[in-house]
Amino acid sequence: MDDGRLTVGVEEEFLLVDPGTGEPLARNVEVARTAEEFGIDLQLELTRCQVEANTAVHTDIAALHRQLTESRRGIAICAQRNDARLLAVGIPPTVPHDFPVTDTPRYQRIAENFGMLAHEQGLSGCHVHVGIPDTETAIQVSNYLRPWLPQLLAMTANSAIYRGAETGFASWRSILWRRWPSAGPPPYFESARDYEAMVAMMLNSGSILDKQMVYWDVRPSVSFPTVEVRVSDIPATVEETALLAALVRAIVVMARKAVAAGQVAPPVPAEVLRAAYWKAARSGLSGDGVDPLDGNVAPVRVLLNRLIEYAAPALEEAGDRRFVDEAFARLLARGNGAYRQVKALRVRDSIDDVVEEVARATLEGCE
Repeated sequence: MDDGRLTVGVEEEFLLVDPGTGEPLARNVEVARTAEEFGIDLQLELTRCQVEANTAVHTDIAALHRQLTESRRGIAICAQRNDARLLAVGIPPTVPHDFPVTDTPRYQRIAENFGMLAHEQGLSGCHVHVGIPDTETAIQVSNYLRPWLPQLLAMTANSAIYRGAETGFASWRSILWRRWPSAGPPPYFESARDYEAMVAMMLNSGSILDKQMVYWDVRPSVSFPTVEVRVSDIPATVEETALLAALVRAIVVMARKAVAAGQVAPPVPAEVLRAAYWKAARSGLSGDGVDPLDGNVAPVRVLLNRLIEYAAPALEEAGDRRFVDEAFARLLARGNGAYRQVKALRVRDSIDDVVEEVARATLEGCE
């Protein structure tokens, strides 16, 4: 296969809320049942307030974009038929009464073993899968991806408002998510054997219950022959999700070529990567970030331009460069989800305005 056309697929997690109050609504089973009648396969998430939609496997970003558009539009209709509203948002903007755990054996076991971590969940992300033939290659590619993860997080930040107030962070989801013992930036692994040994230790210690609970922001997929990038909030718009997918695939292509050439990924220290993560979660698109490769501080927009230039050969090869440039320019002009949420709240200090803005962004371009 042409490296520039590696397969790519996306998982988007959505929040269901009450149309009147904007509060999380425990209705995922009902929405998934309605979606099945429409030929839409929705997965149930940990809490009853969330659903997950998975795309097919694509080699063409335009086709992926079209499916994402159709999916959001269809799920929104299914939610509406169950007196719910669909939101693409990293955390609930309103004050939730609780997050009831979905009644499946696995989720109930997680709730039993992890307590309030499960019951205070309600976090929605976006996962991008890129085709990789084996675990060893996936691990080496993951090492190359580590320095770019903070920029991807900053670009897609979409969780600035929580419990009716500004959090002071563009991605509060990222901060909350890292409370799980296997979440956040992945360690640097020398080999697949090194990775499997770490996973075995976590299983033996009880810090994870199964391999699906390896929540690092890059991991070899448990279910598919892919490397899975899990760093981002659910993007506010369909176009931002397609932009994320195009960039992730391009970075994977560049990493795979480096691995094939026998090059070793730079071992970015965990402390530097954590600092870059924190800064990305704090600033989003609006401030400075940390470049993990040199530890220097620069505007996030400069760091994202560096990422695009690094990925440029792969973007050109796949025919995605024009889409990425234009989508990125539109994103900078209007702001990401976090920026839009804060702007909406500050106009009238109304959480209702935030929910309306999130709902508009969720279906932007899906008419």
